[in-house]
Amino acid sequence: MTNENGFEPLIIGFTCNWCSYRAADLAGISRQKYPANVRLIRLMCSGRLDPAFVLKAFAGGADGVMITGCHPGECHYLE
Repeated sequence: MTNENGFEPLIIGFTCNWCSYRAADLAGISRQKYPANVRLIRLMCSGRLDPAFVLKAFAGGADGVMITGCHPGECHYLE
């Protein structure tokens, strides 16, 4: 993900354990590649992500943050 100027942004991904993290794990097991500048942090539920963690990621040098979760209506923590 390097542009013509050589800039490679550091992306921090906060991922739900049940859906998006498992998909990333499966991609790794299948030997599919994703950029080395994307760092994933597993959460039990992305809906419980404290906004302070997003701010801390930016303060720590992240150029971008992505938050991924379950499909609508498929959260494992709804009743």
